[in-house]
Amino acid sequence: MTAYTVLVLLVAAERLAELAVARRNAAWSARRGGVEYGRGHYPVMVVLHTGLLAGCLAEAYASGRPFAPALGWTMAVLVLAAQALRWWCITTLGPRWNTRVIVVPGLPLVTAGPYRLMRHPNYVAVVVEGAALPLVHGAWITAIGFAAVNLPLLAVRLRCENAALDTSAAPRAAAAAVAP
Repeated sequence: MTAYTVLVLLVAAERLAELAVARRNAAWSARRGGVEYGRGHYPVMVVLHTGLLAGCLAEAYASGRPFAPALGWTMAVLVLAAQALRWWCITTLGPRWNTRVIVVPGLPLVTAGPYRLMRHPNYVAVVVEGAALPLVHGAWITAIGFAAVNLPLLAVRLRCENAALDTSAAPRAAAAAVAP
């Protein structure tokens, strides 16, 4: 249990690092006229992701389930892979990455790094981590509960983000059509 507690605390520390990066990047975006979308669902996301971390520890301690090495180590590798993918996204987007949906008008869509492969790779990391982190120590109720709430919330987030990106892309497309 000690190692699992340390893992969950490390993920919590990673989340705090994300928030620090997001605050800095939000200021960068604001200076360039960035527009925030989807403010309404953001607090729900914060509560859900905080609940994931708390649920992992609460269920693992309350259930008394033993660590199952085959499942636990496999899920730990997936947690690490999710972190690597998340930070690949963060470094690829640079100052444009945020935990909020903030779009700076006129900037082209990023098509480098993991964005060569898909439009929203960070959400793959969220889904993988949301399943894998609880399952490292057999917290399957937390994994199912997180997925049950996260998937509809993620659908809202994706609609919001796609609409924001499409809105930002419209002026670029119009300018490109008129350019000689």
